[in-house]
Amino acid sequence: MKRFAALIKTLDSTNKTTLKVNALADYFEQANDRDKVWTIAILSHRRPPRPVNTTLLREWASELANIPLWLFEESYHIVGDLAETIALVLPTSQQSTEKSLTQFLEEMISLKEKSDEDKKNYLYENWKVLNYYERFVFTKLITGGFRIGVSQKLMTKALSKATTIDEDILAYKLMGNWDPNKITFQELVLEENESDFLSKPYPFYLAYAIEGAVNDLGNVSEWSAEHKWDGIRSQVILRNNELFVWSRGEELVTDKYPEFQAFVGTIPNGTVIDGEILPYPNGEIGTFNDLQTRIGRKTVSKALLRKVPVILKAYDLLEWAGKDIRQQSFMERRKLLEDLFRTTFEIPSEDEKNLKGKIPLFLSQRLQFNSWSEVAKERERAREMRSEGLMLKRKDSPYLVGRKKGDWWKWKVDPLSIDAVLTYAMRGHGRRSNLFTDYTFALWQENEQGEKELVTFAKAYSGLTDAEFKKVDAWIKKNTLERFGPVRSVTPHHVFEIAFEGIAFSKRHKSGVATRFPRIVRWRQDKTIHEANNLEDLKAMIPK
Repeated sequence: MKRFAALIKTLDSTNKTTLKVNALADYFEQANDRDKVWTIAILSHRRPPRPVNTTLLREWASELANIPLWLFEESYHIVGDLAETIALVLPTSQQSTEKSLTQFLEEMISLKEKSDEDKKNYLYENWKVLNYYERFVFTKLITGGFRIGVSQKLMTKALSKATTIDEDILAYKLMGNWDPNKITFQELVLEENESDFLSKPYPFYLAYAIEGAVNDLGNVSEWSAEHKWDGIRSQVILRNNELFVWSRGEELVTDKYPEFQAFVGTIPNGTVIDGEILPYPNGEIGTFNDLQTRIGRKTVSKALLRKVPVILKAYDLLEWAGKDIRQQSFMERRKLLEDLFRTTFEIPSEDEKNLKGKIPLFLSQRLQFNSWSEVAKERERAREMRSEGLMLKRKDSPYLVGRKKGDWWKWKVDPLSIDAVLTYAMRGHGRRSNLFTDYTFALWQENEQGEKELVTFAKAYSGLTDAEFKKVDAWIKKNTLERFGPVRSVTPHHVFEIAFEGIAFSKRHKSGVATRFPRIVRWRQDKTIHEANNLEDLKAMIPK
């Protein structure tokens, strides 16, 4: 545990990728194999289930610290992190323990079935023999909320440095439903299997947002345009009669989209398609809100498959006949993709109605324009098309790695916005943990009695300057109506303009509407709350 806690302290104290990679690589070279497996599991979000609820943790920590619970709660709201609060308030320990990370985790797993008294004794026993940072890490593991600034990609980079195994192969090895309790480091990482190479994806090429005027890109004839679809960027791989679906976050998600198994036997082996996974309810492109009902599900029920089927909207070809074709020009790759559709489905390459019920694969239509003004007009149709805007790709561009300026640009539609009333506030995190910066906003709606009332519809915590946040925070502290744990309801008084990227009906929200990426645009000190928008104004923005 000492080595693991020291690793987390190092990772948590720097934003420099090189330092994080070096710290992880050193750890993987020195730790025992069982601890390595558990470290990989923790950093890839395979934590054991939480054995103790947070209510009991707070009560027991305040008892051991010999402080009243209300003081602990106030401290927690200021610090903003439960494990850090516990590590801070408990008395300094003069004892120590040599137990390994694996021992601690195996004990935590067995703890779940024990009585509350046994759990309390276990926590007291271990809190007393751990130093501040070990106690912080230990409590993080107990709460099941272990999040540190390490991406899967960064971890595989470090593991690659320590083992000399290719990063992409490691990324595949670490996916799936492996159990850290049952698999060895040798089986998980070191053993070579042909299947490790079979599923290997390519690094994604990412676009930059248009920064100036679109006509600064030069001659419009040198560019190809298509709609920027609002789904999950993915690579679909067909090799050796097997299917692999990778998300842009380098997560293997094949089992999440069983519809795509229909590609096997239809699309030739040695094919890698770059595209967007989109919801397709009722035979048309749905909203990202529809897709969210599929994201994160461990299993996808037949009912959900019927309600929210998905398609792949294909826009590039990275591998053809087993050959890497990324260095060919976009137009050459695009022609091969269109030929794939033409020969596989015996349909015109640009036909959107191409499947005739066969498989959930569509071709993203390539658009040609004679002027940038025509491109701008097409961009204005984006919401009607259920897209986020346009993608502009230089016709002679290869498929590069990562985010590069010059050849691929995204030109998103301007965000929607509405004026709303501040109704609730919560403390922020990090450097803003002592300020109320996380806000809930509401719009007017007429109730059954014909009276207007405020209905919450969105939360936002970015968009104001530090000075504005401090000013609003001071007002909130003087105008609190009620407290609900860390949340305060406030007197309806201030109006803010809220911008968002997308909007859809939602049964999960009290307002009946879900907005995507809401953020504060400006503080409307020129408006009274009675000048804020109605909920019907918001619903009118939903695409028909």
